Amino acid sequence: MQVVGTPSENMDLEEFLGRPLFAHLATSSDEGARDVPLWFLWEDSALWFIVVVSENTFHQRVQKNPRTAVGIVDFDVNTGLVQHVSFRGRATVEPWDVEKAKRVLSKYLGNDMTRWDQKRFVEGLDHLEDWLFVKFQPETVMLRDQSYRPS
Repeated sequence: MQVVGTPSENMDLEEFLGRPLFAHLATSSDEGARDVPLWFLWEDSALWFIVVVSENTFHQRVQKNPRTAVGIVDFDVNTGLVQHVSFRGRATVEPWDVEKAKRVLSKYLGNDMTRWDQKRFVEGLDHLEDWLFVKFQPETVMLRDQSYRPS
């Protein structure tokens, strides 16, 4: 993965990607560009996104055109934090992995699965036909820290 632009001295990519933020996956379609906000896991130098087959179509766009981009922003108006990471690369549709899914969900919901919404996040995790992963392999990354001192 190549860092483009001037890397931010105030940002650590690994630490940033460990935060429970939304990633925006940009794909293309016959009707134009599409963007979907997603939870993600940074693992093995790739971003992993959960696909609920009955609810999502972005995996179909990835299969048709794997050239994709991802943007992730952390912003807090009270502290003046403004940090952004953008990637360009390629995505692939990958088989379901229950243990990887649990790692994604734990990042956002905590490690205690008994506290998760059982219907939404636990029931059916082992039904392979209902789930997929999209794996995004970054080719380039840009990190920007544009934080400011709030007034």
